[in-house]
Amino acid sequence: MRPRTPGRGGRLSRSAEFERVYRHGRSTANRHLVLYAFPNESSRRPRLGLSVSRKVGGAVERNRVKRLLREAFAGVERDIAAGHDIVVVARPSARELAERDGLAGVEGSLGELLVKAGLCTGGGAPPPEEPGERLPT
Repeated sequence: MRPRTPGRGGRLSRSAEFERVYRHGRSTANRHLVLYAFPNESSRRPRLGLSVSRKVGGAVERNRVKRLLREAFAGVERDIAAGHDIVVVARPSARELAERDGLAGVEGSLGELLVKAGLCTGGGAPPPEEPGERLPT
């Protein structure tokens, strides 16, 4: 069964909400994504905001990246500490990640950032394996 993506109540939608997370939140980044997080005591579940600029690609590519980010977030949402507003900014290389690795790559990249930020216990998808790191069996 596919995880449910967050509905309107689980998303940041106003520019003031984004600004608060950008200005007062903490950030962490990797090659493909930047994650900003800010505690929000009034929210029972984590809320997600996405920022995918035209540098990522045309409308079709941007919408694909956003859809994959929402789906990846829905898969790890239950492992994220409640009461946080999270903004994910997609870097231009996120499009290549989405094309090359699909949902698994986006889940790995997002999961890595959530663990790095201390918001997730690591119960999400494991990060993708780097070539040459596999031990012989």
